[in-house]
Amino acid sequence: MPRDTLPMREGRRADSECRRQRVLEVLRLAEQRGEEITVSSVARRARVDRTFLYRHRDLLEIVHAAQQVPPTDARPAPTASTASLRADLLNAEERSKRLNTRVLKLEKKLSTVLGEHLWQDAHAGSDPALDVDTMRRRVEKLEQQCADLGLQLEERTDELAAARSANRELMVGLNRPTAI
Repeated sequence: MPRDTLPMREGRRADSECRRQRVLEVLRLAEQRGEEITVSSVARRARVDRTFLYRHRDLLEIVHAAQQVPPTDARPAPTASTASLRADLLNAEERSKRLNTRVLKLEKKLSTVLGEHLWQDAHAGSDPALDVDTMRRRVEKLEQQCADLGLQLEERTDELAAARSANRELMVGLNRPTAI
């Protein structure tokens, strides 16, 4: 090997050894503190790339072995049974339903009150009973018109479907080859 690359190779080895030492120190501290050990957390704390750990199999094996050991200082995590979680979920769903019902009632009440205020502001001085009856008749008339238009639309949709079917049959007949 050429002599002029020797300093670069030595520098690379020294850098790699420094990184290895940082990884080992991070692992030692994490085990002492009872912290969770993962490849990503070790790499981040040691200021190395995760690929560094994957390139150095011995370090990766040490990290994986440390992952298998339960943390020493860590308090046991509170465990919840499936039944208690389901009960919590059901309670939350019921509470959500109750709150939604209450919100709908309050929105309806607010809408009514605001509507009355707007009506009073718009019709100050006129007889509200006459206006309400007039509006009810107008609403009934509009609802009837809406129903009539719906029926007309349905009839026209049926007619259009029939016309399309007839056109398809005509086009099939016109496109058939004729015998000479």
